[in-house]
Amino acid sequence: MNANFRQRLQRAWDRTGSLVCVGLDPDLKRIPAELRADPQPILAFNRRVVDATAHVAAAYKPQFAHYAAVGAEAELEATIDYIRAKAPDAVVILDAKRGDIGSTAEMYAREAFDRYQADCVTVNPYLGGDGILPFVNRAAFGAIVLCRTSNASAGQLQDVDVAGEPLYLAVARRAAAEWNPHQNLLLVVGATYPEELRMIRSAVPDIPFLVPGIGEQGGDLAGVLAGGLAADGNGLLISSSRGIIFAGGGEAGAIRAAAEDLNRQINALRKSA
Repeated sequence: MNANFRQRLQRAWDRTGSLVCVGLDPDLKRIPAELRADPQPILAFNRRVVDATAHVAAAYKPQFAHYAAVGAEAELEATIDYIRAKAPDAVVILDAKRGDIGSTAEMYAREAFDRYQADCVTVNPYLGGDGILPFVNRAAFGAIVLCRTSNASAGQLQDVDVAGEPLYLAVARRAAAEWNPHQNLLLVVGATYPEELRMIRSAVPDIPFLVPGIGEQGGDLAGVLAGGLAADGNGLLISSSRGIIFAGGGEAGAIRAAAEDLNRQINALRKSA
């Protein structure tokens, strides 16, 4: 890759004028019947989604388990190739939530960046810097660290007090100070916790956020834009998966409309914010 990851992310924002991240979480039971008959039904469905959303997607986020669980890793590789061809400015996020150390972390990084050709990968910070740095040592690629996730039980660990502040803030501060040598690190901060998101943005004003939880999880889009935008009006990748890809039962026109509607809502809120 010619550009470093942060440059690629900035280019994605600039050229699309969008903060939308489309999650590619295929489910064979929900893929339209006419595509399930295809020899590669997941790839066929993902092509439909990419064709319908390429004009408004700053990023795509295939969720690794949705492919590995059904032996569709080859379709994942082909999906990423298709994104490169149809949406060359979009950033590709492999949502794998890797977490290990030493040579194993290095292998996970090679899997994400060399085998699957992703631009960045989600990682779990529970093992500390040993589990993060192998993913950020190459400036061309990035890592997205779980910080304040969107799930209901997130606070069981992430809200634990650490020296007078919740753990998620300690993770954010350490990520900014120690794990970001090439400015290629992001944080996962859920739209379901807008006040926590605002606090994290205050603590780390320059780190971009991947924001899941919009759509079927009921995240607060207005709160995300009000509290999470960076000073330049970017700083966010706002992810919707099922709310886009299964709109209208997975019909192409409905997928397009859902992605465009989310983009319109986001950009209207960006102006007011």
